[in-house]
Amino acid sequence: MKAIAATIPAYHRTQSPGDRAICDLLQQEITTAMPKAESSIWHGSPVWFIDGNPVVGYHKLKDGIRLLFWSGQSFDEPGLSPEGTFKAAEVRYTSADEIKVTPLRRWLRKAKKIQWDYKNIVKRKGKLVRIET
Repeated sequence: MKAIAATIPAYHRTQSPGDRAICDLLQQEITTAMPKAESSIWHGSPVWFIDGNPVVGYHKLKDGIRLLFWSGQSFDEPGLSPEGTFKAAEVRYTSADEIKVTPLRRWLRKAKKIQWDYKNIVKRKGKLVRIET
Protein backbone atom coordinates (compact mmCIF):
# COMPACT_ATOMS: atom_id res chain seq x y z
CA MET A 1 0.00 0.00 0.00
CA LYS A 2 1.32 3.42 -0.94
CA ALA A 3 1.58 6.03 1.76
CA ILE A 4 -0.93 8.85 1.79
CA ALA A 5 0.59 12.16 0.78
CA ALA A 6 1.24 14.16 3.95
CA THR A 7 -0.62 17.08 2.43
CA ILE A 8 -3.94 15.19 2.48
CA PRO A 9 -4.27 15.02 6.30
CA ALA A 10 -3.24 18.70 6.32
CA TYR A 11 -6.11 19.40 3.89
CA HIS A 12 -8.50 17.57 6.23
CA ARG A 13 -7.35 19.67 9.19
CA THR A 14 -8.48 22.83 7.37
CA GLN A 15 -12.08 21.54 7.17
CA SER A 16 -14.91 21.97 9.67
CA PRO A 17 -15.46 18.93 11.94
CA GLY A 18 -18.41 17.73 9.82
CA ASP A 19 -16.56 18.10 6.53
CA ARG A 20 -13.44 16.53 8.06
CA ALA A 21 -15.49 13.44 8.97
CA ILE A 22 -16.61 13.15 5.33
CA CYS A 23 -13.04 13.57 4.05
CA ASP A 24 -11.63 11.05 6.55
CA LEU A 25 -14.18 8.41 5.56
CA LEU A 26 -13.64 9.00 1.84
CA GLN A 27 -9.86 8.81 2.24
CA GLN A 28 -10.15 5.55 4.18
CA GLU A 29 -12.40 3.94 1.57
CA ILE A 30 -10.33 5.18 -1.38
CA THR A 31 -7.00 4.02 0.04
CA THR A 32 -8.47 0.63 0.97
CA ALA A 33 -9.95 0.16 -2.52
CA MET A 34 -6.89 1.51 -4.36
CA PRO A 35 -3.82 0.55 -2.34
CA LYS A 36 -1.43 1.04 -5.27
CA ALA A 37 -2.80 4.42 -6.37
CA GLU A 38 -0.72 7.52 -5.77
CA SER A 39 -2.29 10.39 -3.89
CA SER A 40 -1.52 14.07 -3.77
CA ILE A 41 -3.08 17.48 -3.49
CA TRP A 42 -3.81 18.43 -7.10
CA HIS A 43 -5.36 21.79 -7.98
CA GLY A 44 -5.95 22.27 -4.24
CA SER A 45 -7.79 18.98 -3.60
CA PRO A 46 -6.95 15.36 -2.63
CA VAL A 47 -6.76 13.22 -5.78
CA TRP A 48 -5.73 9.60 -6.42
CA PHE A 49 -3.95 8.61 -9.62
CA ILE A 50 -3.36 5.27 -11.33
CA ASP A 51 -0.33 5.37 -13.64
CA GLY A 52 -0.44 9.17 -13.57
CA ASN A 53 -4.10 9.34 -14.56
CA PRO A 54 -6.53 11.08 -12.15
CA VAL A 55 -9.19 8.60 -11.04
CA VAL A 56 -10.97 9.90 -7.93
CA GLY A 57 -10.79 12.89 -5.64
CA TYR A 58 -12.83 15.17 -3.44
CA HIS A 59 -12.96 18.80 -2.52
CA LYS A 60 -14.77 21.33 -0.39
CA LEU A 61 -17.69 23.19 -1.88
CA LYS A 62 -19.68 25.94 -0.21
CA ASP A 63 -22.28 23.48 1.07
CA GLY A 64 -20.34 20.22 1.56
CA ILE A 65 -17.86 17.86 -0.07
CA ARG A 66 -17.93 16.76 -3.72
CA LEU A 67 -16.59 13.29 -4.54
CA LEU A 68 -15.52 13.20 -8.19
CA PHE A 69 -14.78 10.23 -10.43
CA TRP A 70 -13.00 11.37 -13.58
CA SER A 71 -14.51 8.50 -15.61
CA GLY A 72 -17.71 8.17 -13.58
CA GLN A 73 -20.18 8.78 -16.42
CA SER A 74 -19.02 5.47 -17.88
CA PHE A 75 -19.84 3.55 -14.69
CA ASP A 76 -23.59 3.47 -15.49
CA GLU A 77 -24.37 3.79 -11.79
CA PRO A 78 -27.26 5.39 -9.93
CA GLY A 79 -26.27 8.03 -7.42
CA LEU A 80 -23.64 9.68 -9.62
CA SER A 81 -24.41 12.88 -11.54
CA PRO A 82 -22.59 14.03 -14.69
CA GLU A 83 -20.07 16.79 -14.09
CA GLY A 84 -18.45 18.94 -16.75
CA THR A 85 -18.09 18.34 -20.46
CA PHE A 86 -16.00 15.15 -20.41
CA LYS A 87 -16.64 11.83 -18.60
CA ALA A 88 -16.62 12.90 -14.94
CA ALA A 89 -19.41 12.19 -12.48
CA GLU A 90 -19.93 13.34 -8.91
CA VAL A 91 -21.83 12.88 -5.70
CA ARG A 92 -22.07 15.51 -2.97
CA TYR A 93 -22.16 15.00 0.78
CA THR A 94 -23.11 17.36 3.58
CA SER A 95 -22.67 14.73 6.33
CA ALA A 96 -20.62 11.55 6.74
CA ASP A 97 -23.91 9.77 7.53
CA GLU A 98 -24.99 10.30 3.90
CA ILE A 99 -22.12 8.16 2.58
CA LYS A 100 -23.46 4.75 1.61
CA VAL A 101 -20.41 2.50 1.75
CA THR A 102 -21.74 -0.30 -0.48
CA PRO A 103 -22.26 1.85 -3.59
CA LEU A 104 -19.09 3.83 -2.82
CA ARG A 105 -17.04 0.63 -2.85
CA ARG A 106 -18.68 -0.46 -6.11
CA TRP A 107 -17.88 2.93 -7.69
CA LEU A 108 -14.27 2.64 -6.52
CA ARG A 109 -13.94 -0.86 -8.05
CA LYS A 110 -15.27 0.53 -11.34
CA ALA A 111 -12.92 3.52 -11.10
CA LYS A 112 -9.95 1.13 -11.24
CA LYS A 113 -11.34 -0.72 -14.27
CA ILE A 114 -13.02 2.04 -16.28
CA GLN A 115 -10.66 4.88 -17.09
CA TRP A 116 -10.44 7.59 -19.71
CA ASP A 117 -6.98 8.98 -20.40
CA TYR A 118 -7.08 12.42 -18.79
CA LYS A 119 -3.30 12.33 -18.36
CA ASN A 120 -2.80 12.86 -22.11
CA ILE A 121 -5.84 15.02 -22.91
CA VAL A 122 -3.71 18.08 -23.73
CA LYS A 123 -1.46 16.06 -26.06
CA ARG A 124 -4.58 14.79 -27.81
CA LYS A 125 -5.99 18.32 -28.12
CA GLY A 126 -8.99 17.68 -25.87
CA LYS A 127 -9.84 14.22 -27.16
CA LEU A 128 -10.38 11.54 -24.52
CA VAL A 129 -9.40 7.94 -25.21
CA ARG A 130 -10.53 4.96 -23.15
CA ILE A 131 -7.71 3.16 -21.33
CA GLU A 132 -7.82 -0.62 -21.58
CA THR A 133 -7.27 -2.03 -18.08
